[in-house]
Amino acid sequence: MLRSAIAPPRDEPIRFNRKRGKVYVYRFHSGGPLSRKGWGVVPVVFNWADLRAEAWSRMAATTSAPIFAWGVDIAVVEPGTNHVIDRFQLAGSNANGEHMWAMARAFMNQGPEALPKYPRPPRDWNNDVPPYHLALRLAPKVQWPADMDRESRTAP
Repeated sequence: MLRSAIAPPRDEPIRFNRKRGKVYVYRFHSGGPLSRKGWGVVPVVFNWADLRAEAWSRMAATTSAPIFAWGVDIAVVEPGTNHVIDRFQLAGSNANGEHMWAMARAFMNQGPEALPKYPRPPRDWNNDVPPYHLALRLAPKVQWPADMDRESRTAP
């Protein structure tokens, strides 16, 4: 249980590089509670043209009341088809996910000028950890591979 609390990184950021037409995803895979293999961060890169947003909802029956869950995932499709080859989560709620996807599309299609102006600067969720959240304080910080970090921040 301790491993599942502190092994995942503090965040799983997604970087959008408009000039390259690429999306960089910092993904964490857990191999399950008893597995010694399969745990770790696997950063991946996708072509922007191959991504599609999918809103989803699920309901699970329990003895007391039904539980509802919803969110927005990004599906990665084979070029020129609708065959899904991978998925990753964008947001755990429809409202946030739809807003985030709209902002990503605006940025990638029109540039930073298309984004709304916010009164406060963005937060660094990787380093801004509340003092009472011990597991998050023990979790590793996001560390992109050097070549992917450089590529995701620069133009071709």
